[in-house]
Amino acid sequence: MTSVPGDERTAGLVPATGQGGAGRPVSPAVPQCHDGVCVTCSDTAVPVTVTRLLGDNLAVVDTGSGEEEVSVAFVPAQVGDTILVHAGEAIAVVTS
Repeated sequence: MTSVPGDERTAGLVPATGQGGAGRPVSPAVPQCHDGVCVTCSDTAVPVTVTRLLGDNLAVVDTGSGEEEVSVAFVPAQVGDTILVHAGEAIAVVTS
């Protein structure tokens, strides 16, 4: 899929370089993070604080309006860390 201005299905995608037929450039979509949004769905990640680590790569976090259980399988989160969570999955450690 190539990036089309104004097309929300390709938001966050940047054309790559290459050569197509008849010398035309090829523009396969390459994800690129910008403006603090998810390149897959354009939603924002939410900063939360880890309050407890559970087994199976799960953690309990303080969202500011209650507690929630999230996956920390992709990040080295510790109790007290602020992490970014998107769709129930921690995607980055902001502070340790």
